[in-house]
Amino acid sequence: MNSRFIFLLLLVMAGLVVAFAPLPVQSIAPQERTFRIEAGQFAYSPSELKVNPGDTVTIQLVSTDVVHGLYVDGYDISVEADPGQTATLAFIADKPGSFRFRCNVTCGAMHPFMIGKLNVGSNNWFFRSIGLAALAIVGVFVSKRQKT
Repeated sequence: MNSRFIFLLLLVMAGLVVAFAPLPVQSIAPQERTFRIEAGQFAYSPSELKVNPGDTVTIQLVSTDVVHGLYVDGYDISVEADPGQTATLAFIADKPGSFRFRCNVTCGAMHPFMIGKLNVGSNNWFFRSIGLAALAIVGVFVSKRQKT
């Protein structure tokens, strides 16, 4: 076997390890997390929530103008808040990943754009993509060097 084939094989094997090997993750004890989300003018504030797997999440939805709702995709749970009122939604974040939450009450012309994001756990794919990109760069440099 020539050295180029061996290098390519090692590069592919390293890519598979980076893509699929479990990352060292610190075990974090589940906590109770409470978020106050204001809904108004076709936006949520804050629009992004970050929790750890196993956390008990309580969302206090406050509507500032008209009736608004909050539906969490993937968890199939929702809540509605009347103007000036607070509605509460509680659940256990037992599904890791990134989930969209959106208004489930037609609240005006820009209603379809009233969305937010719930992140449960860390974004492992971001770190994996950095590792794969680094391997690709090394592969390009080494293959160019072998040609010259």
